[in-house]
Amino acid sequence: MTTTATRPSYGLQARLTAPYDEAVEKVTAALKTEGFGVLTEIDVKATLKKKLDVDFRPYVILGACNPPLAHQALSVEPDIGLLLPCNVIVYATDDPQRSLVAAIDPVTQLETTGNKQIGPVARQVRGKMERVLEGIAS
Repeated sequence: MTTTATRPSYGLQARLTAPYDEAVEKVTAALKTEGFGVLTEIDVKATLKKKLDVDFRPYVILGACNPPLAHQALSVEPDIGLLLPCNVIVYATDDPQRSLVAAIDPVTQLETTGNKQIGPVARQVRGKMERVLEGIAS
């Protein structure tokens, strides 16, 4: 996994030597390997074009969910659904042969609940997201 100084403190990040469409496929497959399904897929480029008539780089927001871990979290903290699913973004960089993939850091995201019982679940999700990013970056 490649991280950069510009990586936001609330996210995990990897840069891929792969065009955007290939990167989206790799991320989706890697998420599946770690037990995540993609519940939502927001095509940011298409949405901005349709709603604002502006051009934007290829960019997608994937709403990823691992049902067993989501169930654990919801059982401990029913309102945690406000913070689910885990967002993963993929976007084209200025180099058409490279893409950037980032995921919300679930520990940072879920610690806002203040519920200490969420910590173990959040760390499990983080480990899975780190493996996703490491797998696609190698």
